[in-house]
Amino acid sequence: MIETKKEQEFGVLVTVVPKTQSDEKTQEFLDELAFLVQTLDIKVEKVYSQKLEHPDRRTFVGSGKLQEIKEFVKAKNIGNVIFDDDLSPSQLRNLEKEFKVKIYDRSLLILDIFLKRAKTTQAKTQVELARYQYLLPRLTRMWTHLERQRGGTATRGGAGEKEIETDRRNIRNQINILRKKLDKIETQAATRRKSRDGIVRVAFVGYTNAGKSSLMRLLSKEKVYAKDELFATVDSTVRKVVINQVPFLLSDTVGFIRKLPHNLIESFKSTLEEVKEADILLHVVDISNPAYEDHVAVVESTLEEIGAADIPVLNIYNKIDKIEDLEEFHSQNTFNKNSIFVSAKTGFHLQELRDLIFNEVKKEHLKIYPNFLLPETY
Repeated sequence: MIETKKEQEFGVLVTVVPKTQSDEKTQEFLDELAFLVQTLDIKVEKVYSQKLEHPDRRTFVGSGKLQEIKEFVKAKNIGNVIFDDDLSPSQLRNLEKEFKVKIYDRSLLILDIFLKRAKTTQAKTQVELARYQYLLPRLTRMWTHLERQRGGTATRGGAGEKEIETDRRNIRNQINILRKKLDKIETQAATRRKSRDGIVRVAFVGYTNAGKSSLMRLLSKEKVYAKDELFATVDSTVRKVVINQVPFLLSDTVGFIRKLPHNLIESFKSTLEEVKEADILLHVVDISNPAYEDHVAVVESTLEEIGAADIPVLNIYNKIDKIEDLEEFHSQNTFNKNSIFVSAKTGFHLQELRDLIFNEVKKEHLKIYPNFLLPETY
């Protein structure tokens, strides 16, 4: 057998920075973009940023910056140009003509990561639907067929308007098929959720890579995929957990991120039902990340968007092992009373976390079973 090693892909990052945005904030956003790109196994060769009040309507960046990027891409044989924002269909078409390489905007990047991570039929269908909805208005002569979407290095001869219209029709048909398939899957999922009535439901939420899956694995004592990467979990995982003789269901859900594509939120609405229908939310925060407050705001905003803002929340500040001076850290920051500091890596405060979750579950359990004979461990 002949082993074929996957060829390393290279890319450049491009961002337009508002004049009022600080250098620190710009670097934070670029670091996150680089992490996303790394998740697709693309090596970043260079970063381009330009301070503009608004992105250029035609090519996102100004003509001078565009020419500078083009020259580097051609000289270094770069295969991917990645923008830290969403591109309009016309911007995407213009940039593909200019660069003649793969163009990613933020939404497509996240969609491709989700496509790579999805394991279950439901998750795969959800991501495929969101991706088709994204691609429909963005078909061009250069990248007509979906199997070649984002592929190739030059224009395809002979692809005309009729072919594009045929593809659009095929995509619309595929969207209808996927919607029907997803409706059927969602009906089955809703039936399964209804069968869990009478048991307390707890769900992890948080920014991507905050450590939800690691904590899920520790609390449920079962194998749950956990890795230091963005969107390691796309499929919803539900486990039965018992603490002090009281059972409850614990869900691990997809991580949130800033500028999460709207189509993705729409497509994942059934998966996010695990969050909406939870009795308690465990909001996991990577406390070692300098932007953790922004991450908290993104999660809270997303919870509001999906209609889960009124569910009781327990804040779990994870990765405390990465904080060098805890006393100084506490003195410089204010935290919610209903909070706990833990480390999934070292097990720090794991028992305290169990006790805290148990106390919250107990309150909800007694609402469901007010006459329940409590075990002595209560």
